[in-house]
Amino acid sequence: MSQNGRDGGSTEPRRELEGQLSGPLRKFLATESGSAALLLAATVVALVWANSPWSAGYTWLWGTEVGFQVGDFHVVTDLTHWINDGLMAVFFFVIGLEVRRDLAVGELSDRRRVVLPVLGGIGGMIVPALLYLLIAPGGEATRGWGIVIGTDTAFLLGTLALVGPAISTQLRVFLLALTVVDDIVAVTVIGVVYSESLNFWALIGACAGVAVLALLGRARVWRMWPYVLVALAVWAATVASGVHASIAGMVAGLLVPAFTPRRRAVEGAVNRFRAFRQSPMPKVGRSAKVALVRSVSVNERMQLVLHPWAGYAIVPAFAVANAGVDLRGGVLASALASPVTWAVAIGLVVGKFIGIGTFTLGGAKLGLGHLPQGVGPGQILGGAALSGIGFTVALLILHLAFTSRDLRDKATVGVLIALVLASALGWVVFRLAALLLGETTAGLPTALARPVDPERDHVRGPVSAPLTLVEYTDFECAFCGSATGASTQIRAHFGDDLRYVMRHLPLPDVHPHAEDAASAAEAAAAQGRFWEMHDMLFEHQDRLELEDLVGYAGRLGLDLEAFLSAMDGERGAAHIREDVADAQASGARGTPTFFIGTERHLGPWDAGSLIRALDAARGQSTRAGA
Repeated sequence: MSQNGRDGGSTEPRRELEGQLSGPLRKFLATESGSAALLLAATVVALVWANSPWSAGYTWLWGTEVGFQVGDFHVVTDLTHWINDGLMAVFFFVIGLEVRRDLAVGELSDRRRVVLPVLGGIGGMIVPALLYLLIAPGGEATRGWGIVIGTDTAFLLGTLALVGPAISTQLRVFLLALTVVDDIVAVTVIGVVYSESLNFWALIGACAGVAVLALLGRARVWRMWPYVLVALAVWAATVASGVHASIAGMVAGLLVPAFTPRRRAVEGAVNRFRAFRQSPMPKVGRSAKVALVRSVSVNERMQLVLHPWAGYAIVPAFAVANAGVDLRGGVLASALASPVTWAVAIGLVVGKFIGIGTFTLGGAKLGLGHLPQGVGPGQILGGAALSGIGFTVALLILHLAFTSRDLRDKATVGVLIALVLASALGWVVFRLAALLLGETTAGLPTALARPVDPERDHVRGPVSAPLTLVEYTDFECAFCGSATGASTQIRAHFGDDLRYVMRHLPLPDVHPHAEDAASAAEAAAAQGRFWEMHDMLFEHQDRLELEDLVGYAGRLGLDLEAFLSAMDGERGAAHIREDVADAQASGARGTPTFFIGTERHLGPWDAGSLIRALDAARGQSTRAGA
């Protein structure tokens, strides 16, 4: 499965290190890693139960029929189908939510960074499927090629935390982007290849529900319940149509809109809460609550509710219901001698390793894309090896692909073998990468690449102050605007003990006026008025057209001819380019990004958090001096 506020500030496409990732993505990664242990425990429970003296109870429980009836309408099926067709639709709905968020405001919003993960995802499906078909016998066994195309992200991330580099943030983000492609294709294969005979009218109903979901998103409906009701209707119509419910979950999730919190909405919520504090009346409180809810996208609110349930309840329940294979009576020996078992195991382990590794590194070699900063080719191969852990999607597809219990059992054994072999191969590859290639970490740099130079940098406060706060900022970034207020409080708190340094990190791909604003600040600096222009630009973030910039220069009493000449000149442009290069070398990707002394600050950037971080730095310096 591919998932305060935003500690890294602007959630635009340039932030990658964990402290700069958006809150939802950090929660997503943490939930997946945490659920991996629970998923493994559920698998062990299923295997032990299925091979115990109480194995009949295992078979009876998951074969028990459960249903409901309303008038003449009734639905009755066994517990396994309720989990596989019902609860797993929620699992895929969460995948859809995460993919939509990543495409809109997350890691996939910068299409330039998607090329290699897409290539790796394609290779990680084509090569395993071909290997499976080469090894598997004919007949019904050929239908199992879809078993080897999926990767279980929960197991992948959990195992990466155990056998991968100590710092693996960049690699984790790359693998998450790769599994997005994997998930989309896997669900499409389930819906198209492994669906039953179709009911045309039910399918039309499902399509109509999908259209309603799209209209809800376009109309910016902010309440969750309309999306929930329509998504349930789409699921019911999809099940009735004969198409597997997983595709209904994925499509519905993809249509739930996601966006970054808008500054106006956040400030509106703050104002309403202030009003409630002054006048704690129910009506005012409700207004404040509504304003706060509306400032966060429906997509992220749904993820907040559903993702823990998917990771900690639905997927483990699926594992208990589907991983229990009775290996007694020669079943294990028969599975180990079966080409189906090894077609699955080799397809997953060898196929993923070769497919993802070759397509990704080949694409980088051909110049089609660049490996993430901080990630080496050996670590890509280690991630490719761990991608051979198919598990969740593999177990689901094998139950759809095979009607024969014998083939299901053999394929399940193959999936479990792949889990062990892929983990071991990943451990070996990561150790070799560290030993032979020196790839001991897969994270961005955390140290300030270029020390503060008072002769070159823009500094507020005594240049010899014992504490230093460096900020990389973007004049059009709404979060930087609020950080400016925080820095004012911080400077007031520390007084002459702090020097505040501002460096440029314009994000022109998302802030079209950012570079001109930075040039205006440097042009003002040429006339000794940098900080006055700095403050004026942040006061008027919504008005940064060229004529506005010239107007601000006039209000500051600058020589307008010299100002315009400096804006077009090389000196200011070179200064900005140097700052951006320093940001890249220092691991800064988003704005605002702060450095306490020479170390990048990870976490919230409100005044209180930064003051505590600076106090901690001063304490460490004092102890070191003693």
